Amino acid sequence: MASLSDAKRIVIKIGSALLVDRSSGDLRADWLWAIAQDIADLRQRGADVVLVSSGSIALGRGILGLPMTELSLEQSQAAAAVGQIRLARAWQEALAPHDLTTAQVLVTLEDSADRRRYLNSRATLSTLLGFGTVPIVNENDTVATDEIRYGDNDRLAAQVAATVGADLLVLLSDVDGLYTGNPQIDPSAQHLDIIDHITPEIEGMAGDAGSGLSKGGMKTKVLAAKTATASGCAMIIMHGAENHPLKRLLSGAKNTLFTPQTDPHTARKRWISAMKPQGVLVVDAGAATALASGKSLLPAGLSGVEGRFGRGDPVTIQAQSGETLGQGLCRYTATEARAIAGRHSSEIEAVLGYPGRAVLVHRDDMAL
Repeated sequence: MASLSDAKRIVIKIGSALLVDRSSGDLRADWLWAIAQDIADLRQRGADVVLVSSGSIALGRGILGLPMTELSLEQSQAAAAVGQIRLARAWQEALAPHDLTTAQVLVTLEDSADRRRYLNSRATLSTLLGFGTVPIVNENDTVATDEIRYGDNDRLAAQVAATVGADLLVLLSDVDGLYTGNPQIDPSAQHLDIIDHITPEIEGMAGDAGSGLSKGGMKTKVLAAKTATASGCAMIIMHGAENHPLKRLLSGAKNTLFTPQTDPHTARKRWISAMKPQGVLVVDAGAATALASGKSLLPAGLSGVEGRFGRGDPVTIQAQSGETLGQGLCRYTATEARAIAGRHSSEIEAVLGYPGRAVLVHRDDMAL
């Protein structure tokens, strides 16, 4: 079970109500610079950090002078388009003094539902983290009508955590955790410190009330916890309005911790194993030995391809003897795989006519 002090890969979700001042519609600059210091401290000790930052619509609303009343879909999309530029620049300016490079990643829920787009998102985020950047992820609210109408970045943050294999998701919110009832209505409601299993009773404790700037309530946070914990990621809900919220969390600030149901590595392997294979990759003895020692499958070790499949589809990995070695997500189509079978990675561009990926099935996308 990961805590903030020992987590290796952390996703932090920041709600609009924390980032944007409700009265002025502008950024809470002092708070932003304070949390930038917190993030720099996490990076300094070697943790990967991904931010899922709300705020584009709230910022755009203020810039365009739109009322605090419910916006039409077109107004929300326009506000998002204007606010997203300001939001990305704000994070860049806040993290730059700490020698941290930011990257903007705009996604939709469909990017996790479609396997090919999921692999693209995973590969991009993994590469960015490998370069030491801090990705700033946001829903592409200019086109994602479903998210604007019904959703919340809590759900997106949980999916991002699952995508990058995070071991901790922190939801910074305007509440300090889950209670047995609504504490604003029921003074006897008790705060829940740790939740090991999300039961129907726990789900029933979640209300829908959100702040004036954010769209999500506790219900979306509990749904996010179900996604995160099932993928092997612990999740924390805490009040984040005060400066240095992550530093306060390390010091024992009040929160609710949802414990993971497995670890990220095991959860991903189970997910891959449960897929229906669309084809077969036959590998030689050398490749089989390499796979058994935890290596990725390279084109040079491929001796045969069966079936028709697209990039990102699940395939069976089989030895030349016919023994099934495992299953994985192939980074090439069946046609491409046949063309580069037995070739060294340095030859891929010459064979296909365009630069390709060095590996056929990455070890992270493989269940043996």
